[in-house]
Amino acid sequence: MKRLFICVVGLVIAVTAWSRTFNMKELGADPRGIESCTELINQTIEKASSEGGGTIYFPAGVYLTATIHMKSNITLYVESGAVLRFSDRFEDYLPFVKIRWEGTVMNTLSPLIYAHDAENLTITGRGTLDGNGFKWWSWEKETRELIKKNGGKLPALNKLQRMWEEANEELEISDYYKPSLERRMFRPPFIQFYECNNVLIENVRIVNSPFWTINPAFCDNVTVHGVTIYNPSKDPKGPNTDGINPSSCRNVRISDCFISVGDDCITIKSGRDADGRKYGKACENITITNCVMLSGHGGVVIGSEMSGGVRRVTISNCVFDGIDSGIRLKSSRGRGGVVEELRVDNIVMKNIQRNAFIFDLFYDKESKMEPVSERTPVFRNIHLSNITGSDIKQIGYIKGIEEMPVQGLSFSNINMKAEVGFIVDIAEDIRFDNVDFSSQTGSPWQFSKCKQIVLNNVRSKYPVTQQPIVTFEDVDNAIINDCFQMTPVKDFYKANNSHIIEGHNYWKKESFK
Repeated sequence: MKRLFICVVGLVIAVTAWSRTFNMKELGADPRGIESCTELINQTIEKASSEGGGTIYFPAGVYLTATIHMKSNITLYVESGAVLRFSDRFEDYLPFVKIRWEGTVMNTLSPLIYAHDAENLTITGRGTLDGNGFKWWSWEKETRELIKKNGGKLPALNKLQRMWEEANEELEISDYYKPSLERRMFRPPFIQFYECNNVLIENVRIVNSPFWTINPAFCDNVTVHGVTIYNPSKDPKGPNTDGINPSSCRNVRISDCFISVGDDCITIKSGRDADGRKYGKACENITITNCVMLSGHGGVVIGSEMSGGVRRVTISNCVFDGIDSGIRLKSSRGRGGVVEELRVDNIVMKNIQRNAFIFDLFYDKESKMEPVSERTPVFRNIHLSNITGSDIKQIGYIKGIEEMPVQGLSFSNINMKAEVGFIVDIAEDIRFDNVDFSSQTGSPWQFSKCKQIVLNNVRSKYPVTQQPIVTFEDVDNAIINDCFQMTPVKDFYKANNSHIIEGHNYWKKESFK
């Protein structure tokens, strides 16, 4: 199908050919899902590319394929009723290509849909992309168990593992990451566009990804809109099957998506350790809005691969229901990178299995204190507002490291009810305004080794008998002001080795006479 644009000016008729639409069924692709159409698809993409671009159209049917390599100005259009089902034969993803895998740039098996140094890429339609990841998941589980039984080593390498080793002889990795690389073969991301511009992924349904699902790396101007992602979170569980993971990308817009996966729903990353700092490219100018996230380790997660930095991120108008953690930031010594200028607003959380909020610079629990350097991670200038949550295991925690406290966080207009409260350890300049935290055990707020804490109009609707609302341990300069504890408590706060400044408050039983 060729679309024409005809313009009449005087006696001159100009005919301009637009991009062609290539109907894959008409071109001979098997719509029964039996015969592979990988070669036909990629040949058609090459032909469209030679003409300046075009649309690769899949009408209703099931199409079996392996890796699809996209080019500039190419649209994959998967119609309603159409399924692209990807091969689960590992060798079908040869030859190796250059990708970023878990924050490290390497040569490895091709993503299911891949492009390098291209622009104007689109995946659209109301059809389904099926990664057919079950064999990949089984291989991962079996390989991990084999390495564990063999003392942390593989007893023998298969052909693909030997190929990977030869293709990555000069790869620089940290000691922390070496056990992860012992596998020497890595499940490919479903979609990775590498060093590409102007990317649009919309409306499609994506299921059963072998690994991370939508994973653009080093891209600019990425839009993911109206996408449904489903990777099983229970048996057969897909391990590390994150939903949307931009890595060192700029100007990313994620909106109106429904995500239920076997790991994090949306994760923002920028490289791992020395390899990430070598590229030094932040993930920045990111908006996430109007998304529903069910089942997964985290709703929106930053890190732990954030060595290039993450900045200018907004998260708004989202629902988290049934996931392990809501908003989670994680990093560790040796990673480096700065996470800053983050806004979270208008969020509803329900049935959170672990923590509503996590800000953790001590993700590697075995790390030792070291001088501040490029290896030191930083969390600062982060603000959360207008959030409600119930049926939560723990409201959350902040965990800094001795050489770099978490800095400059604020929480406003938030109400949370959980089994365990909010624990803050090694942090500076933390502020709570108009916040209601209730916990079934312990104090809703617990601070230790902190500086410059402001509690303004905070309270607990359901205080625990004989438990203070706030506890301070080794805290320097905490200000409590305008707090009206509607439900009487014996002690609003208790402090040990701490300097507390009281403003105008109402929290004693006498205030209710």
